Amino acid sequence: MEAAKRENHIIDAEGKVLGRLSVQIAVLLRGKHKPDFAPHKDIGDFVTVKNVEKLKFTGKKFKDKIYYRHTGYLGGLKKATLEDIYKKSPSEVLRRAVYGMLTKNKLRAIQIKRLKFEK
Repeated sequence: MEAAKRENHIIDAEGKVLGRLSVQIAVLLRGKHKPDFAPHKDIGDFVTVKNVEKLKFTGKKFKDKIYYRHTGYLGGLKKATLEDIYKKSPSEVLRRAVYGMLTKNKLRAIQIKRLKFEK
């Protein structure tokens, strides 16, 4: 079995909508654009995203979208708005969107590591 030939893709996020950009990145990370794609193979490419701080959000998502997480303790439900997370790290918002679009199996952790961010 030969190793997958991985390409490097550089994407400029300036003025692009979060969801549409996330889909584009998820397709490249999974390798769905390649003719020999199979769901069980890890043949995706490397993706570098520039100008993440210039992403565009449609509607009222920036103020109203809420991300939930649980600490594991009773009453440990934490929530943060998209605005809070974006202020701390704009790349984290895009990473979470792409992470949710990848397959929910062991390949997801491997594929998300190929996503990089540039200033």
